[in-house]
Amino acid sequence: MTKITETNNNITSVINRRNFIRNSAISMAGIALLRSKVFAMANEMGLKDLYKDDFLMGCAIGSRALMGEDSGLRDLIAREFNSVTSENAMKWASIHPKENEWKFEEPDRMIEYAENNKMHVQGHVLVWHSQVPREIFVGPDGNQASKDLLMKRMETHIQTVVDRYKGRIHSWDVVNESITPEDGFRKSKWLEIAGPEFMERAFQLAHEADPKCSLIYNDYGEEEPRRRDFILQLVNDYKKKGVPIHGMGLQAHLNLDSPDLKLWEQAIEMYAAAGLRIAITELEVDVLPYDWGRSAEISNNAEYRETLNPYKDGLPKEIDDKLTKRYEEIFKILLKHRDKIDRVTFWGASDDVSWKNNFPMRGRTNYPLLFDRQHKPKNAYFAVAGLKK
Repeated sequence: MTKITETNNNITSVINRRNFIRNSAISMAGIALLRSKVFAMANEMGLKDLYKDDFLMGCAIGSRALMGEDSGLRDLIAREFNSVTSENAMKWASIHPKENEWKFEEPDRMIEYAENNKMHVQGHVLVWHSQVPREIFVGPDGNQASKDLLMKRMETHIQTVVDRYKGRIHSWDVVNESITPEDGFRKSKWLEIAGPEFMERAFQLAHEADPKCSLIYNDYGEEEPRRRDFILQLVNDYKKKGVPIHGMGLQAHLNLDSPDLKLWEQAIEMYAAAGLRIAITELEVDVLPYDWGRSAEISNNAEYRETLNPYKDGLPKEIDDKLTKRYEEIFKILLKHRDKIDRVTFWGASDDVSWKNNFPMRGRTNYPLLFDRQHKPKNAYFAVAGLKK
């Protein structure tokens, strides 16, 4: 404990000089050296240690990090975070690609990795309209599956996956992105065949498979008033019916200039007031220009344009400063509402593995996370750490 305390004090001493350094004539090389010393002093400590009295600090882990030979990213994640979410390996098409075929190797590896590093595990995701085999919506005759058949397939899937990891996965994203601000329930095959009750049935099945597991509804654009109000009404209806929904997952795919963080903070307050625990589930800050509207709709696809990929050779200081300020503002809000929040999860550990490099335009170079392409902490990292000095 003495070593950890001394390390904390050293980190605090250096971080406290941050504002002085910004306004002094110290050379860029000197700043880089100072940053490296701060990081070195942290040793085995990370964001999880700094925020240990506030909420879990998590990140999504993908196949490259989990299954690859390079252990560097795995070591970074274990040092900085105490919660992990599988980026893709637990989605239906990955874990259950055909009706009688299951692929558990990568999810099993993630569970083992998490347990070896004493980490919370977030299950992601049981029911989603995307990354699901089209065959589950088709009956034996080649026509659209009946409601009974689809619900039976959902029951088998949820019971099999949740039961396999019962007691080892602490929380599940049960349903993902089933609400749109324009239409209420998304016009998906789930809705078309089974009606809106597929969603509440999914929560009931997950609860039956693991009664001690926390069950979450997860969505993007969660602060948009129409989507927010529809979700809140749905939650109220579910609670009256006794549907076991425990938390709201705010994906938090944010930009430098949107959404208005006051609106985002209001959403946190309103979901919590409805009796839901809050999880920030897929946090990053997109720094690139865009002209397609802010959305994390996975089906969006845009043609490549050089004008929308301006930072191929590195992030300008002006934009890096904006990113740093944005993360500082976000975490000030999160700390203000720490009593409502269980977990904050980044969607990826470092810029090189972020999905934002290819969404919705393949080939872009984005910088949305706290660690750069060489897995070194960025200024935004030190801003987030500095709030806990």
